[in-house]
Amino acid sequence: MSPLSDIRTRRAALAFILVTAMLDILSMGLVIPVLPSLIEQFAGSNAVAGIWNGVFVALWAGMQFLASPVIGSLSDQYGRRPVILLSCAGLALDWMLMALAPNLWWLAVGRILGGLTSSSFTTVYAYMADITEPEKRARAYGLIGAAFSLGFVLGPAMGGFLGDFGARVPFWVAAAMSGLAFLYGLFVLPESLPPEKRMPFSWARANPVGALILLKRHAELTGLSVVNFLLYFAHHVFSAVFVLYAALRYGWGPKEVGLLLAGVGVLDMIVQGLVVGPVSKRFGDRATMIFGLFGGAVGIALMGWAPTWQMFALAMLPNALWGLAMPTLQAIMTRRVGEDEQGQLQGANMSVASIAGVLSPLFFGWIYSISAGEGAPLPHPGLAFFLASGTLLLAAMVGWWVARQAEREEAAAV
Repeated sequence: MSPLSDIRTRRAALAFILVTAMLDILSMGLVIPVLPSLIEQFAGSNAVAGIWNGVFVALWAGMQFLASPVIGSLSDQYGRRPVILLSCAGLALDWMLMALAPNLWWLAVGRILGGLTSSSFTTVYAYMADITEPEKRARAYGLIGAAFSLGFVLGPAMGGFLGDFGARVPFWVAAAMSGLAFLYGLFVLPESLPPEKRMPFSWARANPVGALILLKRHAELTGLSVVNFLLYFAHHVFSAVFVLYAALRYGWGPKEVGLLLAGVGVLDMIVQGLVVGPVSKRFGDRATMIFGLFGGAVGIALMGWAPTWQMFALAMLPNALWGLAMPTLQAIMTRRVGEDEQGQLQGANMSVASIAGVLSPLFFGWIYSISAGEGAPLPHPGLAFFLASGTLLLAAMVGWWVARQAEREEAAAV
């Protein structure tokens, strides 16, 4: 019998994993408003900082590509709890290292370590699959998204204000938050995967290529993984250029960036925590996913066009609909594999997201470097946002076709 078969225990586990996830994202959000500024201090200019920031995001994602399948498979064998605890401890050490970094190269080492330790996000999703019935997973993943959003609300806002006391102060606070997540999980987080449902570790499944074989083995997952790739590719326009873009176009500093990102997090928390469950129940996961992707495409395009910060802020409203897409995409995919493959699926999904995370920041960082500042070959700093919008439109079209085919196959099987 599962250690989480009791309803009260399951609810407690749900609360524990959401708090742990929120604390992890809170620590990451703290440094978002100040890291590009720190990079710019070392790099010497805004445009060059765009390239370096893209490289750092790509390093982080590259480590996730290598580590996520391993961590997902380890959690399938040894359980979710120890993996989550090790990640929290590793992130605490990473933030301390970056707080002390004397140059760009040490920051790069910190991004590598951060990519390795944050790969446990695959385990968070697998944990949720362990404790949730398949038909309720869209709402459950929405709750994870809401927990992430709450951390993203508090983190950038706090980081923006802490940045006034020095660019390295938020890193120390982030280390403390990750340490708090470790202690919280150590004392209250129960294991979700019972021994009889565990799968032996295998390097054939744990390497990045082996993990992607799972997607190939289920034909409909291949198309859905393309949607996953495009979604993450578009999303990294924010991590690659947003802080630099806001500073160049609207004259924002860390405090203004932190407050706006907090607003983005509030909207995302509302959509994923309160809206995605009822909407997916009423209209189905496929329609909800497509609507969310189209809404995100409209919002990002408006952000690239916005001549004033007020127009940029208004563009956050349609962009928030993007939060409908990820939980429903995850729910569609999890219904197509067995319970003993959930960790491997999340590792494969993270590998796909990590490939996008390597390519996208390099691409958008380069686009920003040739479109921002005086004398730019393509003089429009919002160009990266327009290209991200087109990427989401493509994801919506692919998702509509693939999910429709999968639904037809399910109906025929019945």
